[in-house]
Amino acid sequence: MPTRYWLCGERETVLAGRLESEGAVNQVEAELDSLLIADAHQRYAIERDAQIPADYTGPRPSGGVGGTRVGVKCIHAHLGWWLAGGDDPVGTWAASRLGISRDDYVVCSTAVAESIAAIDIGTNSTNLLIVDEHGTEVERRVTVTRLGKNLAATGNLSDESIETTLATLEEYANVIRDHSVKRVVVTATEACRRARNADAFIDRARSILGVEPEIVSGDREAHLSYLGATSHLDHVDGDTLVIDIGGGSTELIVGNSTGVRFAASYPIGAVTLTERHFSTDPPRPEDLTNAIGEATDHIDDLVRDHPEVLDVSHVVGVAGTIVTVAAVEIGLQHFDAGALHGFTLTREATEDVFRTLATERLTDRVANPGLPPERADIIVGGCCVLVGIMRRLKLDALTVSTHNLLDGLIADARRGAGS
Repeated sequence: MPTRYWLCGERETVLAGRLESEGAVNQVEAELDSLLIADAHQRYAIERDAQIPADYTGPRPSGGVGGTRVGVKCIHAHLGWWLAGGDDPVGTWAASRLGISRDDYVVCSTAVAESIAAIDIGTNSTNLLIVDEHGTEVERRVTVTRLGKNLAATGNLSDESIETTLATLEEYANVIRDHSVKRVVVTATEACRRARNADAFIDRARSILGVEPEIVSGDREAHLSYLGATSHLDHVDGDTLVIDIGGGSTELIVGNSTGVRFAASYPIGAVTLTERHFSTDPPRPEDLTNAIGEATDHIDDLVRDHPEVLDVSHVVGVAGTIVTVAAVEIGLQHFDAGALHGFTLTREATEDVFRTLATERLTDRVANPGLPPERADIIVGGCCVLVGIMRRLKLDALTVSTHNLLDGLIADARRGAGS
């Protein structure tokens, strides 16, 4: 049976069977985006297959949850994985209809605790996080590598950007070896999703790291970002919106204590808007308006498809643009995660920072405390995304989180190990 989890509780099995008999398979396939379900199957298969010894040569399992690749085969299997901590939207859907909460269950494990290294290869930066066997952070690095530089114009990753990113991966591989980490998980996001020559880059990255980087879908990226952003914040009642503005894309995710409700990914980020709209230093007012308008158009789509986004109880912002805007607002001379994590960034402060940075020449902009020099040329593009989102959603403020997709990747990996 090609499955890793199976539902065996008598009550839960009866409830899931009753739900199936009432047409749950057709209902959940109609209500959930097929890509969300497909991504869940992929995550499940990766987790399951990671337990197969490297030297094993016998028959291998196939498919995802319940052995299927497309759609939903078995509510029981999805609910079982979800109860074990899996990021499964079908399990979340079933649990909500059955009134089941994870808080009523204890996840047990016989897995050996292990240290884990996570690497995220983004459009603007390549980042590393290492945690020990207890989940305690021992190393975190952010390196601006600009893998997606000029991607919009050429459709390819440039030779220079590839070499810069690979050099950073070599450095990270050495750090991982220094910490004697055996388990490494790697993601690649928007730049690799779009580039025609991404496969050649991934091949070289694999040879350096010894593992295959996963080119994640926008939905998978959004789920990981939500998991990471909320993992080190106090619990709040109601729905939380997480805004993750990257170099090449922006993810908006709404979820609560039962998991992610919906997620959306849009091809707008600090790098992409800068390259598409700005050709002068500083940018012209009409170009700023167009950049904000592009961001707003995407958020119009979000509101049309998910009007409930206007009624969330809490908003969290993560990643480089938002953390940098908060640092500039505070006036940090040196990066201080303790000062930034949990900071309330108001819309008024965001607009003030935006006006300051957007009207300065690059040579003056780099002098702002809190603004890393390597982000100075793209920060205005990121601000346009943030301002557009806050204006369109009428957000008065958001809570900054310095924990992000990397933390979500680690949490997802630890769940996969049964920790």
